[in-house]
Amino acid sequence: MAKSVAPIAMRQRLVFALLFWGATLAAAAPQGHPDPVLAARLKEAVEDATSFGDRFDAQVWLLDMSRRLAPYVPDVEERLSILEGVHREASRAALPPELVLAVIHVESRFDRFAISRAGARGLMQIMPFWLDEIGHPEDNLFVIETNLRMGCTILRYYLDMEDGHLARALARYNGSLGRPVYPRLVFAALKRHWYKQ
Repeated sequence: MAKSVAPIAMRQRLVFALLFWGATLAAAAPQGHPDPVLAARLKEAVEDATSFGDRFDAQVWLLDMSRRLAPYVPDVEERLSILEGVHREASRAALPPELVLAVIHVESRFDRFAISRAGARGLMQIMPFWLDEIGHPEDNLFVIETNLRMGCTILRYYLDMEDGHLARALARYNGSLGRPVYPRLVFAALKRHWYKQ
């Protein structure tokens, strides 16, 4: 059974470990009208106020992934915020956190202020129309937690829609269903950078 650790204490230990070891080293818009079932899932996810405690066994994962993420996000605190959010939101959506990291790698290269030509925003490149669709127009897609919660919810929805077929779910996420390029990019990033040890 994993031990629970207070998030602040866990963060302090991780920051210390990273510094000690020298580790400073889109959902695309659907065709036509937004899917009402997905809109309902996003609304539920955004309004879920449940707190998610960090687990002791996540420390190893966070330390490992933090070292890998360092070239993309040099700031230790921002890096840990992204990783903690990915771990929490991926777990909440029953997705492997490494897969979510691979999606972010392809979508934004971990630039939380990224904006695509189509207007998708943040780490997971979420289209802003979703905020209006779920009645949260004031939410900010550049906020790590908001972006990750929506992105993981959308990806989980597409995975369910495709009966677990990951390549098709990824293509839906990117708005490129029927074309293999985007899923291949995500799988390559997963294999090269974000594999689970």
